Amino acid sequence: MSKRSYTEYPRVGVGAIVIRDGKVLLVKRGVAPSKGLWAIPGGMIELGETIQQAAEREILEETGIRIQAREPVYTFDLIERDAEGRIRYHFVVVDVFAYYVSGEPEAHDDVVDARWVAPEELEALPASPNTIRLLRVIRFYKER
Repeated sequence: MSKRSYTEYPRVGVGAIVIRDGKVLLVKRGVAPSKGLWAIPGGMIELGETIQQAAEREILEETGIRIQAREPVYTFDLIERDAEGRIRYHFVVVDVFAYYVSGEPEAHDDVVDARWVAPEELEALPASPNTIRLLRVIRFYKER
């Protein structure tokens, strides 16, 4: 059992929305929750880190991309229950806009793929529902 599952309190995570040349940076998650789904890259905020510092560290760790994190733009709860109805995961995730600084996407840490994705490519990818909602809110993606 992961130290992220079955916790007493919700955990706080961060994601970074990085858009370059009309494409958004996405990762294919290699661990639960949302294992196997494409999502905004990010992870857990560590004690003493700001939201922006955590986003910059997590995106570098997961993708090799350096960013400059900006303001929060989207927040959501990710709650997943097990077969008995117990809460396995509860994350409060704060997504921030970020400027691309350097690097090319490579899968590191707990992701199995990382790449730039155009809006028209999203329909063919198994993306997390929260990622699709976020990309709609920021008007990056409109379903056909």
